[in-house]
Amino acid sequence: MERPGERLLLLDSASLYFRAFFGVPDERESPGEPPSNAVRGFLDMLASLVTTFRPTHLVACWDNDWRPAFRVEAIPSYKAHRVAEGGGPDEEAVADDLAVQVPYIVDALAAFGIARIGSDGYEADDVIGTLAHASRGIRPVDIVTGDRDLFQLVDDANEIRVIYTARGGVRGADRVDEAFLQEKYAVPTGDAYADMSILRGDTSDGLPGVAGIGEKTAAKLIDAYGDLAGLRAAVDGGDPAIKGAQRTRLEAASAYLDVGPLVVRVARDAPVPDLDTSLPTSVADARLLSTVASELGMTSSINRMLTALGID
Repeated sequence: MERPGERLLLLDSASLYFRAFFGVPDERESPGEPPSNAVRGFLDMLASLVTTFRPTHLVACWDNDWRPAFRVEAIPSYKAHRVAEGGGPDEEAVADDLAVQVPYIVDALAAFGIARIGSDGYEADDVIGTLAHASRGIRPVDIVTGDRDLFQLVDDANEIRVIYTARGGVRGADRVDEAFLQEKYAVPTGDAYADMSILRGDTSDGLPGVAGIGEKTAAKLIDAYGDLAGLRAAVDGGDPAIKGAQRTRLEAASAYLDVGPLVVRVARDAPVPDLDTSLPTSVADARLLSTVASELGMTSSINRMLTALGID
């Protein structure tokens, strides 16, 4: 049942703190001081998002597993280039100065009382997909990310859109709805975007796609056959409109297309804890918040968050 006035803001947390780390200057006066630019940037972006979108519910979605086994088993190259050199297959390459800041972000979220939700064996994208799916018909959802993969969740009928930060940052973010997808990618829905991206592939995630089929051709094929299943049925059925090199490439990619949807499509049913996701109206742990502020010397960013949350 729809609850008037409510709005859920879902954060792709890693996307935001990576952006903060690389985009916010390191202002340390000496190397002996702990780095704080990712924490400051993350909190400043969060304060701006809360001020702009005025959510009633907020979740920092977390990567409990950034490279889930079920995706690697389907496509072994999935995110393989991001594995830390000399580390295990599950260890992501992260700059030391960022790695030491992530626990502070965790502490800051806990101190403010902002829900942080991950799911063992799943990525933050899957948590976002699950929470967005569960909110259909209940409240509108804004998904904040710099990752185009989450465009697949756009759903005008259920008021789910993506706040895409990759180009303009938080303040100049694109608000991605179905009209945006049609104009930018020539696909009408989030589902169609997912099918197009499976065909296109994504080198940044180690997904090969179908050789010789880029974004525009993929969009045309999805438009012509309705979805990936319709395209594959046409290939298997000998549709004469699919011929020559294109037919050869689609047939050669059959094994990839069998598993591509499992890897590309985010889960809608990841097991997530039932936490209170309401926007906090008071600080949950003042002592912890004070510790973060004093150890990193970043009172101003914390004050911005308190102002955005309306907490004295």
